[in-house]
Formats: sequence, structure tokens, C-alpha cells
Amino acid sequence: MTSPDAVDVDQPLAVDVPAAPHDASGERVSTRDLAGLAPPARPARRWTPGRVVATPAALEHPHGQRIVERVRALGIEVEHLKSNRLTGVRGPTDRETYARAKATMAIVVSPPSRRTLQPIAPSADWRVDLAEGCPAHCQYCYLAGSLSGPPVTRVYADLDDILAGLAPYAGRGTVTSRNARRADEGTTFEASCYTDPLALEHLTGSWRRAVQHFADWDAPVQLRWTTKYADVDTFVGLPHAGRTRVRFSVNCAPVGVRFEGGTARVPDRLAALRRLALDGYPVGLTIAPIIALPDWREAYGGLIDQVRAAVDGVPELDLTAELITHRFTPGSKEVLLGWYPRTRLEMDEESRSRKHGKFGAVKYVYPRDTMAELRDWFTAELTARVPACRILYWT
Repeated sequence: MTSPDAVDVDQPLAVDVPAAPHDASGERVSTRDLAGLAPPARPARRWTPGRVVATPAALEHPHGQRIVERVRALGIEVEHLKSNRLTGVRGPTDRETYARAKATMAIVVSPPSRRTLQPIAPSADWRVDLAEGCPAHCQYCYLAGSLSGPPVTRVYADLDDILAGLAPYAGRGTVTSRNARRADEGTTFEASCYTDPLALEHLTGSWRRAVQHFADWDAPVQLRWTTKYADVDTFVGLPHAGRTRVRFSVNCAPVGVRFEGGTARVPDRLAALRRLALDGYPVGLTIAPIIALPDWREAYGGLIDQVRAAVDGVPELDLTAELITHRFTPGSKEVLLGWYPRTRLEMDEESRSRKHGKFGAVKYVYPRDTMAELRDWFTAELTARVPACRILYWT
């Protein structure tokens, strides 16, 4: 008899609003343009899952079998499940359940809902999922407010089918496909909405195959993903045809050191960005979440100076920035405090403005004056210090 506490690993980890477009912020977004060989980074921290399981359906796919082979080559045992239900994840407390789930990777087939792509403004035309879940321990985790159960990382075995299904979406988006300001990007596909590619690439090989797929796709299209890791060795030298933009999520030292557990150091991420830029990749910065610390100007000024040094001398640099301020929902706050009860992350509703997203969800953002001050400062400082960079959006 199956345990009632079993986890259905063939179900999505993050829940979408039915029949509604996915939106990264649910807000109107202001956009503006800005005028105007590194040594290998230190090896990124590679995640070694404590438990890897595979569903019967996943093993029917060639890529599922490739993932199993990669995992076993790393000396990790793969448990073959008899069904799509995984037991032994839930613990006596939410914290214990979180710890067990975070240490588990499931090789599964993507749910049907994930095969119908959703818009993901303001980042890209379409969201395409190759996996869901992340082994990092960021105390502000955006995924926390979307979870439907224990955060077991799910990697998709039907990669070949997922990539083959993208062609009908070319030219149909609204964020870049039909936007004159970003038309040079073509139809864009975001592949890191609910995961971190470089955290999982050594286990799956999925994003390398996706880069190759887009390189071979003779059309105005672009693959996009963002990461907090730095292990780019398998991407340097890979034919990419300029059709993959890799963005690195970065933050100032007080935020990165205090709140981004289990990730690569920001200097290592920037060194990896430089390596990819020198290899001809379009690259980007995702500065998120921007937190209004007491000394935020000094802290983020130091970050921008690190960016300036990292891209200095890169020929034909194609660099973008996406600027996202910290926000939280009542649900995400509750989940995060359960995961990180001693967190020092500020989540005080009284000091925030209460807003409603596109679908009615409540969230807490910085007050209007603070937002305006942050926006003006980042625009001016990026313009002055990294003039080659263009801001795609602010939210």
C-alpha cells in the first residue's frame, strides 16, 4: 500500500495559474536603454544529491538513460521507482522535509502542463522548463511562494521532445518577437524560471544539448538562462551561434554572503561571465533581489565596479542587465521562515507597500519613493560605470 505521505514526482513542483500567462512580476514594467583570455573561474560548488530516483516512464526516453549514466559515472546510485510516487521524503517537521527534499533529485517525464509554453514577461517570450527545483539555499528564494509540495528537484527525461516542440512558438511572442527595442533577440525562450541550470548541468547535460539545439536552429531565436553558479567549462568552445544568452545572478557582498547558501561566489560568477563573453556568447546580469540595505549605495557600487572589471576589454561585448527589487508574499514569507527560522532577511509588511499582482495575489514591495531612488541610482551608475550594458527592465 502506497504511503499517503508519498510525493507525486511526475507533478509540477511550482503551480501555474490555470489558463493564464506566467509573469515574472505581475506588474507594469518600466524599460530603458543605456547609452553607449580570463583565467578559468574557481570550480563551482557541484551539487551531489543524497538520493537520485528515476520513474519508469523516464527510463523509456534516451535522455533519461543518458542522465542515469551521467549520475552513475559520478558514483551516485540511482533508485528505480516502481511508480511515480516517491516515499521517505516527508519528515516529522517542515524543516526536516525541506532538508530531505533538497537532497533528492528525481528523473521524470515533464507534466503535460509544462509542454504548453507560457509567456514570461518581462524576461522572454516563452518559458520552457527542462527541470524544476534548485539545490541552492537562498533565503529569499522566489520559488518558495510557488511550491506545491516538498522541493524535490525534478529533471526532465523527455528533453528531445521538449526541444522538438519549440518550433511552433517561433515568431509568436510579445516580449521580444514583436518589440522593436528588443527585436534583435528574436523569439526568446527562458529556460531557468524554476531552476538553476549550472547547478544541475553536470548531472543532466540538458542545457548543453539545448545550446546545441538553438545553434542548429536556423531562425531568429534565442535561448536564455540565468545562474548563480560558475561551472561553464563544458560551454566554452561549444558552437552556440550567438543564440544563447547566459545571465549571471549577482548581488552585493552583504546579500550574496549572507543569504545565498550553496552557490558560487559572486567574483567566480563574474569570471565565468567573462569567459563566456570572450567565447562570443551574449551575456547578462540579473541583479536580484536588490535589497535596500542601510548602506546600499556603497554595497551595490562595489558590485558594479566588479562588473566593470569583469567585462573590461571584451571585444564586441553584448551585455544586458535585468534589475529586480526584493518582494515577498504572505505565502512565501511563511514558507521561508519555516525553512530558515533564523534568517535576518527583512520581511516586514509594515515597512512595505502592499500591491496586488495581475491575478490578485498580494505582495509586499518597497514604497514608491524607495523604488524611485533605487531605480534612478542604478540607471545612473550603470550608465556611468558600464556604458556598454543595456537595461532590459526594472521591476
